[in-house]
Amino acid sequence: MAQPISTHDQKPPQSMVPLCSVFRRFLKSKGLKYTIERADVLDSIIARDGVFEAEELLLELRRRGHRVSKATTYRTIKLLQDAGIIVQALFDSKQAHYQLIYGKEPRDHMVCMKTGKLVEFQSAELTKLRNRICTELGWSPVGHRFQIYAVSPEAKKL
Repeated sequence: MAQPISTHDQKPPQSMVPLCSVFRRFLKSKGLKYTIERADVLDSIIARDGVFEAEELLLELRRRGHRVSKATTYRTIKLLQDAGIIVQALFDSKQAHYQLIYGKEPRDHMVCMKTGKLVEFQSAELTKLRNRICTELGWSPVGHRFQIYAVSPEAKKL
């Protein structure tokens, strides 16, 4: 059965500690440097533990006194995607939404088409289905993304 996830006041698990090492190795393999600005972006993403937009991440970094440009933020997000640390979780008509996936259980999403409300959930049945399909086709599962578009009970009242 699917279980909603509350992302408030959760601390990153200890498995997140080596993330900077994973990112450093990835950057080195591409001939790129692990800069303070890239480290700040990664740290901010780890601290969020939920879906985020690039613009809100940039604003948060600047509010906290980090000197990071818009271009660096967007390039770092792309590099983190390429490294398999984050994924583009959702895309609406306004903005792409990203989510940290490295070292985490899959999180799926339900989006209200009227209000834009987003609910994260986990489903053991979906993970089992993913694993079964991969096994049947000879693939090795490493993650998944599942989105449901629906109308929330609140939106029905509008």
